[in-house]
Amino acid sequence: MEDKIIIKDLEVHNIIGVDSWERVKKQPVIINLIIYTDISKAGDTDHLPYSIDYSSITKSITKFSEESSFKSIEALADAIAKLCITEFHISKVNIRLEKPKALLHAKCAGVEITRTKEDYDELSKSQSGGNEYDDRIFVQDLRLNAIIGINPWEREEKQSVIVNLTIYPTYKVDSGKDYVIKPHNYRTIVRTVSKHVEESKYKTVEAFATSIARIAITECHVNKITIKVEKPSALMFAASAGVEIIRSQTFFNKNISSPQNRRANNKDIPEGYNHLAYIGLGSNMGNCVENINEALRLFEPECRILDTSFLYETSPMYVVDQPNFINAACKIVTNLDPEELLVKLKNIESNMGRTQTIRYGQRPIDLDILFYDDIEYVSSTLTIPHQLMSEREFVLRPLCDIEKGFEHPKLFRTCGQLLSHYLKSPSYSPDNFVNRILPIKNDKILKWSTKTFIMGIINVTPDSFSDGGLYINIDSALSHALKLVEEGADILDIGGCSTRPDADDVPIEEEINRVLPVIRAIRSSSNNTLSNIPISIDTFHSEVAEKAIQNGANIINDISGGLLDEKIYSISAKYNLPIILQHMRGTPKTMNQLTDYNDLILDISNELYERVKAAINAGVKRWNIILDPGIGFAKKFDQNLEILKRLKEFNGKNSLLEGFPSLIGASRKNFIGKVIDQPIPQNRNWGTAAACTAAISADVDILRVHDVKEMLDVVKVADSIWRVNKKEEIK
Repeated sequence: MEDKIIIKDLEVHNIIGVDSWERVKKQPVIINLIIYTDISKAGDTDHLPYSIDYSSITKSITKFSEESSFKSIEALADAIAKLCITEFHISKVNIRLEKPKALLHAKCAGVEITRTKEDYDELSKSQSGGNEYDDRIFVQDLRLNAIIGINPWEREEKQSVIVNLTIYPTYKVDSGKDYVIKPHNYRTIVRTVSKHVEESKYKTVEAFATSIARIAITECHVNKITIKVEKPSALMFAASAGVEIIRSQTFFNKNISSPQNRRANNKDIPEGYNHLAYIGLGSNMGNCVENINEALRLFEPECRILDTSFLYETSPMYVVDQPNFINAACKIVTNLDPEELLVKLKNIESNMGRTQTIRYGQRPIDLDILFYDDIEYVSSTLTIPHQLMSEREFVLRPLCDIEKGFEHPKLFRTCGQLLSHYLKSPSYSPDNFVNRILPIKNDKILKWSTKTFIMGIINVTPDSFSDGGLYINIDSALSHALKLVEEGADILDIGGCSTRPDADDVPIEEEINRVLPVIRAIRSSSNNTLSNIPISIDTFHSEVAEKAIQNGANIINDISGGLLDEKIYSISAKYNLPIILQHMRGTPKTMNQLTDYNDLILDISNELYERVKAAINAGVKRWNIILDPGIGFAKKFDQNLEILKRLKEFNGKNSLLEGFPSLIGASRKNFIGKVIDQPIPQNRNWGTAAACTAAISADVDILRVHDVKEMLDVVKVADSIWRVNKKEEIK
């Protein structure tokens, strides 16, 4: 006979994980206990020895709970079950724990488990664990705001929707182990689901519920989940209407193995590798940029680099009397285990000349394992995740570049949240600067956000729309280059092929013959300022780009973003040089027929994002990528104006291209002439000034212009208004 003794809503106070504000402190835990027993003897005799003393059980549970602390609610539930079974000789118990303060927008989160005496007997005999249980992790009454419904008013305004989630774990962790695997982490699941819901629209509650299930299973790797959705505003005379569904991995035809198999759960891990890791890199001795590039090269073949962060110049911490650092992070895949990976990194450091010095002192290269899969690992030589990362902006910023949403497996905060918390913490000091930079060959470094950089245009072409034929011989081109540099150009952009609308194709050999003599002449100039100026080669041909680089060019400026010749990515990667990826559709001859967009900025961003991924996959470092939305290329008159109006959406906070430096080339273009009714391109400098000002107000990094002297005045005034932390421009 299986009777029940029930203890309902026992409140204890326990340090268990973090609260809704992600603080580690005591918080209320509500315990519901069902003891399965046979009460027939006590019922027949009314004799106390046959009764279960629920008062003693309650006192023991309360004492145990309030004197202990846990990282996971599963571990607390398991510990209470074990206490009941081993100390009070209960054969079977059901424990339901609720954390009312677990989440900001939910009534509670918790776990429900059932354990028997045999469970712990078995565990005591073997520490292998892994038995299947009918456990459940739940989130109760999660309130989300969503566009959901078919009526016109429901399509205009978000309404409150109540979601209940029940997660069915695939296996139970060993008794006594206190950690949360990703598919059990209700905080991660709620964060992922909430973000998806807020960005989506639904006509039916069925689609709403199904999409939540899909996200939980495919992105959070949940094995099986129940979704209950209620719309309180659905019916006038009912509390709510809704739907409840149960979905599993097989429903979505996803071949996702158990959470124990991290390889199968991570779509970022290519075939042939089993583990994903994030490595921090730093250098403040010698040529720091070259040191970081060399370290990345030495990762092969045991590790494959998937992505790199932007590059940062940072002030030293802990030991401040030393040169500034150059810092970055990278995302790698490997088959090395954590200790083997550590040995690999130490060997790289040793091979590059790092020797034992004072802690936190100068070093040619410093390599740290920040994350390895999503594990916690501690040995005498290694701790994962890296212990000090949450107090280091020079670690968190690069991590956010490549994996802002990656969740710290111990702190249960994403990299983005860790950075935000640090910047608001008392330990943060703005004196410890972390500035994004762009290294350019010939030992120049552009410091982004310090000023708007000016790229002066030199068209070595007979048919460019504004200055075609003016600089087709070496003397005139060299004279113009000197003039642009003296007027304040930071970069020279040299092109030998017109890309105006309907421009004719130029043979590659002809393009090479136009640009190489000019590049050589600049590099051999007796004027040191001119000979050392960064040179950009304006081409979409990989062969032209490589020849130009071999003769002194430092930057590739591709108006097609690699669309017309994908080999150009490998040239940028081979020489570790910056590449400007511009948005364009088709070719100069066809682009004006390809101007249909659903959402202009979103479509441009999506298409450029594909170019960025292709470049990174080809080995281009993220810090070497500059983006251009392509004013005048596959854009109509009003679309060019819209780009300038909405430029902050292009690469601003939380955009698809967040953080990438940007270039705008609006100088003298036809849309400006149309606005001011000026058919002569050379007379459009006032209109160009207005367009440049609009771009600077949206934090553009580089302006590509014909009239450097005039636009420098525009930049100085506009920067004084919009650039607040003006520092040294080029190091």
